[in-house]
Amino acid sequence: MIDLYTSPTPNGWKVAIALEELELPYETHVLNLSEGRQHQEWFKKMNPNGRIPVIVDHDTNGDADDLTIFESGAILIYLGEKTGRLLPTEKYGRMAVMQWLMFQMSGIGPMQGQAVAFERYFPEDVPPARQRYHNETRRLYEVLDYHLADNEWLAGNYSIADIANWSWIRSHKWARVPTDGLNHLERWMAAMAARPGCQRGVLVPPSPGKAELVAKGGASITTL
Repeated sequence: MIDLYTSPTPNGWKVAIALEELELPYETHVLNLSEGRQHQEWFKKMNPNGRIPVIVDHDTNGDADDLTIFESGAILIYLGEKTGRLLPTEKYGRMAVMQWLMFQMSGIGPMQGQAVAFERYFPEDVPPARQRYHNETRRLYEVLDYHLADNEWLAGNYSIADIANWSWIRSHKWARVPTDGLNHLERWMAAMAARPGCQRGVLVPPSPGKAELVAKGGASITTL
């Protein structure tokens, strides 16, 4: 069994989707970020950076100790390696996946995250900052669109790279960054949204207004 400590954010969805796609048993523990639960001492012992998601794997193939992992990208890699799925073992396929996973972690996530911050939450309007992060996020979308013109998925077969990138881009409207004219990106986004594992994963945990919807894979949902 895996314990998933999470909240309804793109990084949290990445791990929930992977767990659903891989059909791994897990229990969901929801942290209320607005109350600062992620900064409490008990949680910082699992992740000193005080960020979700974190997993604790109690089934470590005979090892005596549970395995605690933070950072969503590291968790995705671990889950892929644990199951032998969504992450190739041969070097060419593996490196293709790792490239696009790092693209999300170093580009899409930070840039779109800042776009949201300056569009939605910053206490004053800073037009140069809003424009900077809006434009860079759109540029990264265009990189994906260019690549997807000749590829069904980001790295050959469907993988954790697709999960990581889509988990962020699906909320592009919240960042006020359009995907208009990016036909290949939108085709890929529709294909992702049609996957049952993705549909279930984005409801773990349910966003406000969707609390009545519970994904199949989560055995239980606990609010911390």
